[in-house]
Amino acid sequence: MKVQAQEEWDLEIQPKNKLFDLQLKEVWHYRDLMWLFVKRDFVAQFKQTILGPLWHVIQPALTTMMFLLVFGKIARIPTDGIAPAAFYMAGLTIWNYFAACLTGTSGTFTANASIFGKVYFPRIVMPLSVVISNMVKFAIQFALLIVVMVYYHFNGYPIQLSANLLFIPFIVLLMAGIGLGLGIIISSVTTKYRDFAVLLSFAVQLLMYATPVIYPLSYLQGKSFRWLVDINPLSAVVESFKYVLFSKGYVDPLHILYSIIFMLLSVGIGYIIFNRVEKSFMDTV
Repeated sequence: MKVQAQEEWDLEIQPKNKLFDLQLKEVWHYRDLMWLFVKRDFVAQFKQTILGPLWHVIQPALTTMMFLLVFGKIARIPTDGIAPAAFYMAGLTIWNYFAACLTGTSGTFTANASIFGKVYFPRIVMPLSVVISNMVKFAIQFALLIVVMVYYHFNGYPIQLSANLLFIPFIVLLMAGIGLGLGIIISSVTTKYRDFAVLLSFAVQLLMYATPVIYPLSYLQGKSFRWLVDINPLSAVVESFKYVLFSKGYVDPLHILYSIIFMLLSVGIGYIIFNRVEKSFMDTV
């Protein structure tokens, strides 16, 4: 009499029963796939381009020149004693990273539906890869910012090195968390309502002007609309980034705490919604 051997499976896919199932172990198991997505996202940006990664240098450089003309020469907005070009480029560097994370993760389901429908892997790997791949772009623009700061160091705006520079990784992670949290919330909503995808690019442009990217917070002192900037969780992050670089500006610890709480809530709520949507998004995308 033959006894049939019991089959053993290497991987068993089960539906998520818990509302907040992080599955960190599973994400770690697919880390190699995540790095492949990181490489794919970075390479895809410059496929069939001549200048390649140099566009990450050209874009902030040209935008900074435009800001110098419009907000520096015409509007004459002060920069708290910081070299105007370095001031604008610092704001653009951290803002561009947030905008890239937000817009990249917001299209997780719609842009990758063909992949999700063929093979299984933790769906959260995709938005995480977007956040990581954009760190390469941030590193390139940050290097350009350092070059500009060094130039102005020998032209009347000396660099003041301090221990505050150690907070740069924390500020970048905070901005990444906010971009990731808001991005996965929007990606979950756009599976049914594509209008949000159309409004996103417009909303990001408006949000930049409600964030101290092109002006310091001190410029809004006594202004009646200051509260609009204060309730923006990105304001404290951008202002803190400038402060640790130039040792000038205003940083309120309560505002930083507000940004941290907002980041934790957006990531937590976003992940809950993300988990619920991924069960049935193929029926609506």
